[in-house]
Amino acid sequence: MENHHPENETNHAKFKTVSNPNNYKTVYEMDNNPKKKSNFARNVLLPFFSGVVGCAVVLGTCFGIPGIREQLIGDENSHSSNTSNTQSAGYVDQVSLSNYSDTAVYAANKILPSIVGIQIEYSVTSMFSMFGGNQSSTATATGSGIIISEDGYILTNNHVVSSSEAEAYYQVSEATKVTVSLFNDDTKYEATIVGTDEETDLAVIKIDATGLTPAEFADSDSIKVGEFAMAVGSPLGLQSTITCGVVSAVNREVTDTDGKKYTLIQTDAAINAGNSGGALVNSEGKVIGVNTLKLTGEDVEGMGFAIPINSTTDITSQLIQYSKVRRPYIGITGMDLNSEIAKKNKLVEGIYVKDVETFSAAEKGGIKIGDVIIKANGKDIKTMDELNEIKNSLNIGDQMTITVNRNGEQKDLTITLGEQP
Repeated sequence: MENHHPENETNHAKFKTVSNPNNYKTVYEMDNNPKKKSNFARNVLLPFFSGVVGCAVVLGTCFGIPGIREQLIGDENSHSSNTSNTQSAGYVDQVSLSNYSDTAVYAANKILPSIVGIQIEYSVTSMFSMFGGNQSSTATATGSGIIISEDGYILTNNHVVSSSEAEAYYQVSEATKVTVSLFNDDTKYEATIVGTDEETDLAVIKIDATGLTPAEFADSDSIKVGEFAMAVGSPLGLQSTITCGVVSAVNREVTDTDGKKYTLIQTDAAINAGNSGGALVNSEGKVIGVNTLKLTGEDVEGMGFAIPINSTTDITSQLIQYSKVRRPYIGITGMDLNSEIAKKNKLVEGIYVKDVETFSAAEKGGIKIGDVIIKANGKDIKTMDELNEIKNSLNIGDQMTITVNRNGEQKDLTITLGEQP
């Protein structure tokens, strides 16, 4: 009888499987010859492979903990892996706003010493009262200004310091007192009005002070839509307030409530009452415009406007030198004729001359009431705005060719531009 001993089956192989608790790949341990087991296998091999398995378990656990994983393989590799995983999930990394913040801080620190708060006092006369007769009272308003010289010249808006107007029931005088407050200075300075210009809504005032910090001007002709913009001034009397946005548009034509047309910089930086006359600056803290007006209404938000600083330099110089702006002058009162009105009155399209001032350039040049101006310096025109645009491109004393239609006949007249009174 033959004894059967399983341990003698040398061709039989046994496999053991060890599963990794972190779902790493299964490790196979093959024992090909269990009959040959010895103390070596028990004392050396078994502990060795047990150690390998233990290391795999420990490493798998550590790699599941971000802090340990980063120490093991490095922050850079971990960040790259996270970035890749994040982007593949349809997200992007956070964008730091520190650069934007630094830009705003730099621009503010640069421009604030050059911005002043302005308080104006007016005399308001009521035309009627319950007791009869006129009654006067004092009213105040606030605005802003830009220091343009170290010895006290300040640029602002005309409507800030010159609000003379009359209504049916009251009349507002010219400013009776103008007070200026400097940045980080409790001293109040009384200012004098050097010159004003209603057409451009600009004015220059002066305080008796020296050592001031004049603002630096940028080239407003080179600004681009979308670039950084900061409005600085004293909205609602809150001096040295900044608001940030962008340049929303350039060369924007805007008509104010009085019908005056301006070509302005548009911005979404908040501009409120009291910002008028303050600065709109770029990322370098240099002035690109003078805050002037904004659009208001239930459906309006973030639509402010500034006068391009390049267009103010000649005006400012003339206001300081002459206390006014010297402009060329023709001396007519005209009415625009469109095709419908012209046809109805058996005239041609153009500018109907309603009045000619005595001793004016128009009278001296032969322009008569009833003429229809159709050309200026050879260019076809149909409106007073077009005529003024050509005229304003010239200087006092320059000659200008005016073509008129008189009683159905065309005449070329040469006038010598005078000075606007």
